[in-house]
Amino acid sequence: MTTDQLYQLYLQYPVISTDTRKIIPGSLFFALKGDKFDANTFAQQALEAGAAYAVVDNAQYALTDKCILVDDVLTALQNLAAHHRSQLHIPFIGLTGSNGKTTTKELIKAVLSQHYKTYATTGNLNNHIGVPLTILGIDNTIEMAVIEMGANHQKEIELLCSIAQPNYGLITNVGKAHLEGFGGAEGVKKGKGELYDYLKANNGILFINTDSDDLIQMQLQRGLDGYNYGTRPNINFIRGELVNTAPYISLKWTRNETDVYEAGTQLTGVYNLHNILAAICIGCYFKLSPEEIYAGISGYRPQNNRSQIAKTATNTLICDYYNANPSSMFVAIENIDKLPAEHKVAILGDMFELGEESAAEHLGVVAKAMQAGIDERIFIGDEFYKQNGLVDATFYRTVAEAQAGLKNKPIKNSTILIKGSRGMALERLVELF
Repeated sequence: MTTDQLYQLYLQYPVISTDTRKIIPGSLFFALKGDKFDANTFAQQALEAGAAYAVVDNAQYALTDKCILVDDVLTALQNLAAHHRSQLHIPFIGLTGSNGKTTTKELIKAVLSQHYKTYATTGNLNNHIGVPLTILGIDNTIEMAVIEMGANHQKEIELLCSIAQPNYGLITNVGKAHLEGFGGAEGVKKGKGELYDYLKANNGILFINTDSDDLIQMQLQRGLDGYNYGTRPNINFIRGELVNTAPYISLKWTRNETDVYEAGTQLTGVYNLHNILAAICIGCYFKLSPEEIYAGISGYRPQNNRSQIAKTATNTLICDYYNANPSSMFVAIENIDKLPAEHKVAILGDMFELGEESAAEHLGVVAKAMQAGIDERIFIGDEFYKQNGLVDATFYRTVAEAQAGLKNKPIKNSTILIKGSRGMALERLVELF
C-alpha cells in the first residue's frame, strides 16, 4: 500500500495505536518492533480489541483484509506523518537541545495557547516514533504546533526534521549530553546543528539564545538570520534579567530595548531564565500581547520532576530527577549553591550514556559539588562510588543502599536537591523526606 493510500485510511480513522493494551476503537494499529517484541504477533489481538486496521510488515500475520502489509511498519508510520505534516499549513516550531527541551516546549505552548489553539509534543515523545505520533495527533483545528526533538546520535535530528518539517526552530543549548552516541562535545554540536541546517535549507526562521557562544558560532557558520533572546543589551529582540530566584524565578524583560515588563513564574533554577525568554521571544514574534505572555509564563506549573519544588513536613525538595548530564548537573549545583537556606543537601545519582568520558565527568561533578556551599553531599551509583573515601561525602552504590542509609540517618529541616539520570529512579527516595 502506498503512503497516499494509507493516508486516505488515516483520514477515515485518524487515531494511531501502537499498544494493544491501549487500543482505541476505530484506530489504526501500527505493529512496531521493539528490542524484545514484534508487534506483528499482536495484530489480530489489536483488531479484536477494536482497531479498524492493523499495519504489519510480516506477511505471516496478514491474516485478513483488515491487515495492511507494508515493507516496514516504522518507515510507513514516519512517511504517513511526513505526508500529513505537508497538508498542515500552520507554523511548526521545532526545538532540540542538550538541556531544557521539555520545559521550554511547555513554556512555549503555555504562552501561545493564550491566543492560538496550540498542540505540542506530549510528555517526552520526541524520538523517531514519538515525533510521527505527535504529528499524526494534529487535526485541522490546530493553529500552532510545537515539536520537541531528541537525539543521541548523528543524523537523528535530520530525520526528525524531514518528518516534522519545522518552519521555525530553536536549540536551547549544546552541552555534555549523550556524549557516547554523539562522539564527544563537538559531535553534540554537529548533531543538534542539523536543525539549523534544515532551517537554512528551507528558509526557516531561527530563535537564538545569544548568551550561548556555541549557538552564535553555529548560527554564523550557516549564515542564518533570526530573532535573538538573552541577557546582553543592544543585541536582542527580547532581553531579560532576573529579579528574584528564591523560591521561584521572577524577571524583567524588554522588547527591542523599549518598554519594560515583569513576569513571575512557578519555576525554580536560574538555568530556566533562557527557557522563559525563548517562550517570550516566540510569543512576541507571533504578536501576543504582554498581558497574554504574562498569563502564559506565570500560569505554567512544571511537572514530570523537572525543576519542581515540593514541600514535606520537614523539608523543601527540589525534584529534578527526570534526567541528568554533566551540563545540567553543574547548573543544578550552582542553583542550590545560590539559594538562601539554612541547611542544604545535594543527592546526586549517576549520569548515563557518557561513554569513555564517564569517569572524568563524574569526577567533575563531585568536584563541583564539593566546592559549592552545600552542607551535605550524597552520591549514588557505581560511577560516583569510585570516589568513595576520597572526599568528605556520603556514597552509596545503589538506591536501595541509599534508602537504608537515609532511614538510619534521616534528613530534616533542609533544602534538598535530588538529581540523577532517569535510570537511577531517584524518586524512590522522596518518601524518606
